[in-house]
Amino acid sequence: MKNGPHPLKNAPLVVKIGGALLENAELRTQAFAGLIALHRAHRDQGGGGIILVHGGGAQVDQQLARLGIETPRIDGIRVTTREAIDQVVGVLAGSAHVRLLGLLSAQGAQVVGLGLSDGGLCECRHTTKFAFDAGEVGEIIGGDATVAHTLLAAGFMPVVNSIGFSAQGEPLNVNADEAACAIARIVHAAGIVLLTDVPGVLDSTKTLIAELDAARIDELIASGTITGGMIPKVRSALAAAEQSGCPATIASWRDCAAIATAATGTRVLAPNAQTCHA
Repeated sequence: MKNGPHPLKNAPLVVKIGGALLENAELRTQAFAGLIALHRAHRDQGGGGIILVHGGGAQVDQQLARLGIETPRIDGIRVTTREAIDQVVGVLAGSAHVRLLGLLSAQGAQVVGLGLSDGGLCECRHTTKFAFDAGEVGEIIGGDATVAHTLLAAGFMPVVNSIGFSAQGEPLNVNADEAACAIARIVHAAGIVLLTDVPGVLDSTKTLIAELDAARIDELIASGTITGGMIPKVRSALAAAEQSGCPATIASWRDCAAIATAATGTRVLAPNAQTCHA
């Protein structure tokens, strides 16, 4: 794997968003303005800016249902058949991707759209993680950060969809969360940001918790401080920190610009995560 500069020098943030923001006009204007502000603020503070990674599972489901194409799920994993892959690509690398680029551009962002394999950013292959055949589902096994750092150095915001290519040039559907973690690892990111509908994790007095690790997460779940839908959020953030090798921040899309100054969000650390501040 060819990696980029030392993680403390011009290190970017990798921000993962779901396709849901594209579907809600009221939410997306505020959220995208915040993302653009975060990109600029992070650069002003000596960071690299942000690399935006997006999914679009809901839009894919709608398109496949519209065409009557069934994609079975095994253990929660969407088996991507050869019949379905062209439609998946058409949404994730096509309509959803282009729409996101257009909306960001309309708000003043200098964006460049990328697929996972563009410029060698990610090296992908058919996944080997499952005991069953997942079809055209991919995984990332390496990559080269050059294209991302080149764009960031010129002030651009790379916007990356989750479609990659195999060594044979076949399109592969990669889980967007896994893609974001892999890209963070490849570019030596300062942190990975998971945007949600909450400002972060709150303690028993409803005060924002600035930082958590695995032991503290287990303690807060056991005490009932972290409950309900926040449990999978912190578990996902911990997994993201472990997989990416850098802190994962749970923060709200409502005020994502404040992430640059650590004024919002909860940073989740894993034992192997870099300790540099995002």
